Amino acid sequence: MEDKLFMQRAIELALLAEQEGNLPVGAVIALNGKVVAEGRSAIWVPEFDATRHAEMEALRAVQSDRWGSSSEMTLYTTLEPCLMCFGSILLHGIGRVVFGSADSYGGAGSVLACLPPFFQERIENTQWVGPIMASECNPLHERLLTLEEARRAHIRGEDT
Repeated sequence: MEDKLFMQRAIELALLAEQEGNLPVGAVIALNGKVVAEGRSAIWVPEFDATRHAEMEALRAVQSDRWGSSSEMTLYTTLEPCLMCFGSILLHGIGRVVFGSADSYGGAGSVLACLPPFFQERIENTQWVGPIMASECNPLHERLLTLEEARRAHIRGEDT
């Protein structure tokens, strides 16, 4: 039940990101049943920054004195983390990750069997759960793919 509550908040953040002109992805970090940080995609607005994924924004928002409990934290995200976010989650020592929609296009799941030893040791201490609430999160992922394709077409000059 707690997973659904926190994932619902991540969905709300994803919708807010989309309203702001960004990709519809949201993330929440919980510790001991309470939200300690939130993030939403901010890649495009206010200015382009490819590192401003929802998970990265949430990780940046964790107060420094909380990192001693990182192995007890759960990160909830509406979309399976990409390679950048995946690496950062492991480096931060987050104990559990719950994602809403699987992402065969950009998600890190496809590399789990090919990790270097350092990251392999870390993934063994991280519980990965998902997809959950796919019926709510999959439409966000579908819109993300549509928005990404439109942006790529615009960059190529194909939107005229």
